[in-house]
Amino acid sequence: MRNTAAEDTLEPDPVDTRLGARLAALRAERGWSLGELAEHSGVSRSTLSRAERAEISPTASLLNRLCHVYGRTMSQLLSEVEAEPALLVRVAEQPVWQDRTSGFVRRSVSPPAPGLRGELVEGRLAAGADIGYDRPPVPGLEQHIWVLAGELEVTAQDIEHHLETGDCLRLRVWGPTRFRCAGPDEVRYALAVVLP
Repeated sequence: MRNTAAEDTLEPDPVDTRLGARLAALRAERGWSLGELAEHSGVSRSTLSRAERAEISPTASLLNRLCHVYGRTMSQLLSEVEAEPALLVRVAEQPVWQDRTSGFVRRSVSPPAPGLRGELVEGRLAAGADIGYDRPPVPGLEQHIWVLAGELEVTAQDIEHHLETGDCLRLRVWGPTRFRCAGPDEVRYALAVVLP
């Protein structure tokens, strides 16, 4: 994924290109203009246009807003730009997405598949990384957050939860959430997501 001005002169990342095309298709399916999507998502028309043309690599926050508008989880959206999911997902085939701006790395360990409501994600946040989501991609989304190494602070429904290695937080997401690496080192966690 690209984020620096020097990288913008390079060819678009193939995942960004497929993601941009899928975002444009989702907007077209609804018959929305960029202006209408901007109103629904709270994202500027220019940012939406650049994301659809793969001129920028979308951030986790931007994708979360669009997922909310389109009623998808981030994993569902990302799986739509990947090949048909297999029953066995080898580690080398697990899609990895990175938001370099926030220091967030997301591995889709068990991507969404037709007929299944759950998925499994590995998240890594660099020391000091802090990600905020203004809304869930799907209201009432069930999440189980299991810290594999490090310390993680999760804020949901205005309650801050401090998790250490081995701790698990279970919740349904209805409003804003925040994930923050609370320790001096990277935090690694497993996130089980189940659609309502």
